[in-house]
Amino acid sequence: MVYDPFKHASSDRTLSAPPSAFDYTKDKVFRSFAYCCALAIVLLVAYIVFELGSQALPAIKSYGLGFVTGTTWDANQREFGVLPEIWGTLYSSLIALITGGFLGVGIAIFLTQSFVHAKLELVFRTIIELLAAIPSVVYGLWGIYVLIPLLRPVAQWFYETLGWFPFFGTELSGPGLAPASLVLAIMILPTVAAISADAFQRIPYKVKEAAYGMGATKWEVILKVMLPTASSGILAGLVLGFGRALGETMALAMLIGNVNNISLSLFAPANTLASLLASTFPEAGEIEVQALMYAALVLLAITFIVNVAGLAVQQYAMRKFEGKK
Repeated sequence: MVYDPFKHASSDRTLSAPPSAFDYTKDKVFRSFAYCCALAIVLLVAYIVFELGSQALPAIKSYGLGFVTGTTWDANQREFGVLPEIWGTLYSSLIALITGGFLGVGIAIFLTQSFVHAKLELVFRTIIELLAAIPSVVYGLWGIYVLIPLLRPVAQWFYETLGWFPFFGTELSGPGLAPASLVLAIMILPTVAAISADAFQRIPYKVKEAAYGMGATKWEVILKVMLPTASSGILAGLVLGFGRALGETMALAMLIGNVNNISLSLFAPANTLASLLASTFPEAGEIEVQALMYAALVLLAITFIVNVAGLAVQQYAMRKFEGKK
């Protein structure tokens, strides 16, 4: 008698049977649930915009676009303008993005391109992820008591040596753009590093082998093959990090100085829309609350524009380097 190892296996008829009515029902239920979740997100965003807009409507009618171009915030005189806050928000976030983005991508390359043993890679990944768990107020306290005293001698040297240059045109007397932007860079670092590392790890190993087979060196492979191929994922991490920087509140409220000032100097105090909302809202009257709601709408619009622009750049990178339509 010949032993048949497949006698307990399912029959061909069972394996090739079409989906049952129950399978179709499960699929329809899951699709409906997914659509409902997506619709709920859209409705939630629309509700937030509607609530902010309804409360900001009196301020919008009173100040119009002058609110965006104005430079004075004086509740007593009922003068409200957020141009310095818009400048501070974009300027500090851009500095943080450049610093944190460069470090984040560098860390991702270090962890994924065989520069460190796998066990040490796990340790470094854990430490970087722990940075994301530190509360914002702790970063603010660290910036006040550690970072600002460390930066003062450096800022003084730059001011005395290169004070003619707009970026070093003032002294660092206390809170300012430089400490706020550096803390912000540390805060977005885990996001950029984690997403960039995942983008590198999704690249098939045969791509790297093919580059080595053509005689490329390790750094040529990293800079000319791996970076362009992972560019869409890296850009996604940068956009998310930039969005986090735009909306950061407590750390910036403690470190940026909260002064309505437009300056290129890295050591000058400034203000952001998020810190304006956090520091002004508790004691605001009815008219000022309406202006603050208008400022919140402006911040929401900036975040939306940044995300749309980032998505467009990411799609361009995917078409150019990954061949996707």
